[in-house]
Amino acid sequence: MAHPGNRKHLDCEEYRLDIYCGIDWAEGHHDIAIIDSAGELLAKRRITDDAAGYRDLMELLAEHGDTPLNPVPVAIETSQGLLVAALRAGTRSIYAVNPLSAARYRDRHGVSKKKSDPGDALVLANILRTDAHAHRPLPADSEQSRAITVLARAQQDAVWARQQTANQLRSVLRQFYPALLQAAAVWQNGLTRPEIRELLRIAPTPGTAARLSTARIEAALRRAGRSRGIAAQARRIKTILRGDHARQPQAVEDAMGQQAASLLLLLDAACQSVDQLSTAVEEAFLTHPDAQILLSFPGIGNQLGARLLAEIGDDRKRFADARSLKAYAGSAPITRASGKKKFVGRRFVKNDRLSTVGYMWALSALTGSPGARAHYQRRRAAGDWHAAAQRNLFNRLLGQLHHCLTTGTRFDEATAFTPPAANLAA
Repeated sequence: MAHPGNRKHLDCEEYRLDIYCGIDWAEGHHDIAIIDSAGELLAKRRITDDAAGYRDLMELLAEHGDTPLNPVPVAIETSQGLLVAALRAGTRSIYAVNPLSAARYRDRHGVSKKKSDPGDALVLANILRTDAHAHRPLPADSEQSRAITVLARAQQDAVWARQQTANQLRSVLRQFYPALLQAAAVWQNGLTRPEIRELLRIAPTPGTAARLSTARIEAALRRAGRSRGIAAQARRIKTILRGDHARQPQAVEDAMGQQAASLLLLLDAACQSVDQLSTAVEEAFLTHPDAQILLSFPGIGNQLGARLLAEIGDDRKRFADARSLKAYAGSAPITRASGKKKFVGRRFVKNDRLSTVGYMWALSALTGSPGARAHYQRRRAAGDWHAAAQRNLFNRLLGQLHHCLTTGTRFDEATAFTPPAANLAA
């Protein structure tokens, strides 16, 4: 048999040595490094970030033994982009290595702190060669699940952007137009409500607002989509707008009115984006096979269910057990022990989006599930603060969700929250 160093000149069907590929990606180009199981560099190349570059990569991998049945594993510092999409075709294992982990591995290869793109690609390939068991490949989620992930995250980002813009507008209004904030106080979501945005559109300053008639206010409420209680709301708003409020000098007030009007345009666009993405998320989520299982849980609606599915995915092999899912979500506590010292606390390294969904889910479940409410109250009685009790409830709900998704069954209140033994004895 030929020496492994000459493997790249042999027919892949005659001789196959395990090889590994590392890719250091950038905006305009990517550096490739391919090594064998002994750590010998077999090939290195720089490709462009386009279809031609992706074809060059696939041809390079094929030259070194890549086949559809036995694809070469790849390590890269991202899980997104067209390059990753091209690599995900088929059954290839792709390892998205955290850049911080890659930097720590780089120190193993040299202490001079030198850094280069080809060198980083080689480091990534060596991570797979030596420690692939310590890293997880990207989950084999379906295309439908990945599409829901894109929409759900975009909708969540749009909600955050809408709130940020609303906060900026509120800060401006507090300085010269407190009457409008007072009028919006009775409604949930405040400035994002279409009624308030329509009022600000026709009356951008306190001076113009004080001259509004009841009829104009009623017309604005109708344009905003309100159909009930219009006359009563119009009288309430008119009373507030014509009340005794402090005012800025006229020139300053007019200037701040223009500032508020420009922020209103951004807020209108943000609200429209949220509405459009919310509709798209619901339509995509309801067609997924896991949707009905998720919706069977208390406190989960279409938007919350879509966000859960987006972060968990539908690859049943992604999480070996419920503990893995809980650790990924940050709901499971983490223990630090050394000698006689032991500390149990919450996790800070987690999927932040899934953790955010968890608090919303636990809060909603308190009103939709007697068992969840009893569990939360027991945790509070045991000394947990509100956030800790919510996190504990989320932890339990995640375990139940993992079971239901694995077995294909829906949530059952009696099975999920069995009464305490003392109640059963009574």
